[in-house]
Amino acid sequence: MGKVYQRVLLKLSGEALMGSLGYGIDPVVVQDIAQEVAEVVANGIDLAIVVGGGNIFRGVKAASKGMDRATADYVGMIATVMNAITLQDALEQAGVPTRVQTAIAMQEVAEPYIRRRAIRHLEKKRVVVFGAGSGNPFFTTDTTAALRAAEIDAEVIFKATKVDGVYDSDPKLNPEAKRYENLTYADVLAQDLRVMDSTAIALCKENNIPIIVFDLSVRGNIRRAVMGESIGTFVGGLCEPIRN
Repeated sequence: MGKVYQRVLLKLSGEALMGSLGYGIDPVVVQDIAQEVAEVVANGIDLAIVVGGGNIFRGVKAASKGMDRATADYVGMIATVMNAITLQDALEQAGVPTRVQTAIAMQEVAEPYIRRRAIRHLEKKRVVVFGAGSGNPFFTTDTTAALRAAEIDAEVIFKATKVDGVYDSDPKLNPEAKRYENLTYADVLAQDLRVMDSTAIALCKENNIPIIVFDLSVRGNIRRAVMGESIGTFVGGLCEPIRN
């Protein structure tokens, strides 16, 4: 099957890096992700990553326990940088040149986020990992993924999760839950399906960036998704995804 997408953004939750652990980073999971990304880049595809930090610190949860929300969000942003640097190390061990760019300046460990520099790295076939969210409290890393995808002219966002798509209810609680193959942005908002937060969905809709939600735990799914195989749930402006 030929390539469908040339420049993509992969959204990884912090929880995806935990594996079966209850907290932190599972090195085996990170190495598996790095190997899959290496396969994608070997096919000539430009790939950027936005990573969350929920495996280390969740700002919203801390704020619900009394911590100042802005402060909690900044701590969460720093957690995403820890994940980003860990990913960089695994990717470079897999032979993939990688740059970490952060929205909060940390020049000793990463580059500051500069859009033109990020695009140049992608043109040179380096993976770019975006850390520290958008640099602003009250915004999720899903919104960051939509923002960065628009800024770097990504054709699609791949959201890697622990389930094989979007369901009409929680499949862990409801064995009769229905999995959607295709949804419009309006469907997601009207049905409150929680694919991404509403700000992220609005950004994707405005910039016509489709979202594909798939199961990260299945080996090879990153490559399958990027190479155009129909997996997971497609969210976009059309009823059916465009396939070559």
